[in-house]
Amino acid sequence: MPIRRHSVTELLTQSGVVAQDSLDDARDYAGKHGIERLEEALIKLGLVSEEQVSEALSKQTGLRALASIPVDSVDLELFTDLPISFAKSHQVLPLWIDEDSSIAVAVANPMASAAIDDLRVLLDRPLSTFIATPSGIRDATNQIYDRLARSAGQVIEEMEEDKSSEASGIEEIEDIVDSDDEAPIIRFVNSLLTEALKERTSDIHFEPFERIMQVRFRIDGILYNKVEVPKRLQAAISSRVKVMAQLDIAEKRLPQDGRIRIKVAGRDVDIRVSTVPVAHGERIVLRLQDRSAGLLGLNQIGMSGQVLESFRSLIHQPHGILLVTGPTGSGKTTTLYAGISEVNRPDINILTVEDPIEYQMTGIGQMAVNPKINLTFASGLRAYLRQDPDVILVGEIRDLETAEIAIQASLTGHLVLSTIHTNDAATVVNRLVDMGVEPFLVASSIIGVLAQRLLRRLCPECREPYSPPAEELVEVGIDPTQVQGPIYRPRAGGCPECLQTGYRGRTGIYEMLTITENVRSLIVRNLSSTEIRDAAVREGMVPLRFSGGEKVLAGETSLEEVMRITQDDSVSLSDGAEAG
Repeated sequence: MPIRRHSVTELLTQSGVVAQDSLDDARDYAGKHGIERLEEALIKLGLVSEEQVSEALSKQTGLRALASIPVDSVDLELFTDLPISFAKSHQVLPLWIDEDSSIAVAVANPMASAAIDDLRVLLDRPLSTFIATPSGIRDATNQIYDRLARSAGQVIEEMEEDKSSEASGIEEIEDIVDSDDEAPIIRFVNSLLTEALKERTSDIHFEPFERIMQVRFRIDGILYNKVEVPKRLQAAISSRVKVMAQLDIAEKRLPQDGRIRIKVAGRDVDIRVSTVPVAHGERIVLRLQDRSAGLLGLNQIGMSGQVLESFRSLIHQPHGILLVTGPTGSGKTTTLYAGISEVNRPDINILTVEDPIEYQMTGIGQMAVNPKINLTFASGLRAYLRQDPDVILVGEIRDLETAEIAIQASLTGHLVLSTIHTNDAATVVNRLVDMGVEPFLVASSIIGVLAQRLLRRLCPECREPYSPPAEELVEVGIDPTQVQGPIYRPRAGGCPECLQTGYRGRTGIYEMLTITENVRSLIVRNLSSTEIRDAAVREGMVPLRFSGGEKVLAGETSLEEVMRITQDDSVSLSDGAEAG
């Protein structure tokens, strides 16, 4: 008489991991959601862990369960002909070749005989099976295929060697649209995107010239040459990007804007696409946003001390306008979202109108402007006033109509957060007056202005201490006699961790202009931004350059970087600000 093999759920019940009533709940859940395996329903309900199910499967089948998958020991050659879609959908992963020439394979479900048989055929070898958790296989798969991704330069070399890609064939738009994932152009664009994410790239520039197309990456605010593309491939690459962004591939005379949503090695990425016609073709810029990175908090963006305290106080005000200013790409929207994430509660109605929506947040209403149907910042803001809001985030105040509606909203009991483009905090007042807003309305509605910049962090692996000239320290508000710790600079040539740049990542520096009664009186009198700025500094505002000096003292950045980012600042210690 054959020995009866216990099921996984029986083993879990016998070992006391799962109670009988929990099994009943899991059966109901599995029936409602079309789940075939009861243990999968138990995991979904949080009644058992993946590890507990793997241990039960190991007892049931006699196969060894892996506590973790040793990614560094995996034989990458086994993945040459194995699509990532197959590995992920079937939750199977080849590991290495054993001494008996069989291939060790990790599986989440050893009963999935069809998938294991297909893998045996694909690899053309006998298999020895191990059990691993689904999440363990998924994470290992992402890491392995990320390592396998070829560089853009290698793909270009392959295309140069591939004579079948010569001349007119590869530049036919139809070939790009109809080609499969093995097409050279598709592999090239995919490899660029993969490399960009590995290297923390914020923007990819495709720049056509007379004889080549130059591709550049913007990393930590600085552009670096990445690869030169032969001129004959230019039209095909442009068409591929436009297909991905659902743009008109036949229109090459007018600028176009689009978006791409892709997944790279398990990471969700949003890409904003902009194309403009130039002398030698179409110039394309891709702005990358890694959605899996998540929102940053105020403590994580470099804000600290009095600025953090003031900003937190202002975002909890019941009404008024709080503006964030700075150049494009200085992190203004990130700062505003860090702020509203702190006040996002069920009892507060938060609405945003943006161009485009940069972060998806649960619990707030988000609207994207669409000028084609006359949905502008102004019309969106006006509509939101009928939605009973407590807090409204407006992507940017760029015209008089938007400014007037924002002021109206603030004066009728709403807190309005927005961005505006000026060089410093004090200049915002004159900018609004220049738009046509009356000075008394500016004074009565604005409660604070935050100016900010992003500067590069020194690589902690290769930064080096040195003794800078005293005059350079004074330039950034540091009293040379008060310096106690080392001052750092980037090491020449950097290291592999920072891609030989000497810097890795960025942090913010901030200038917080709080609208006090004294500053408000200066605004009403329509005085210059210089007079407003001087008054704010006397009241304790720390200028941007001096905020950078604090980062130098903390060892986070270099004097050179602070001077580069704040080169328009001309504040000195004699203006009344305190030294760091």
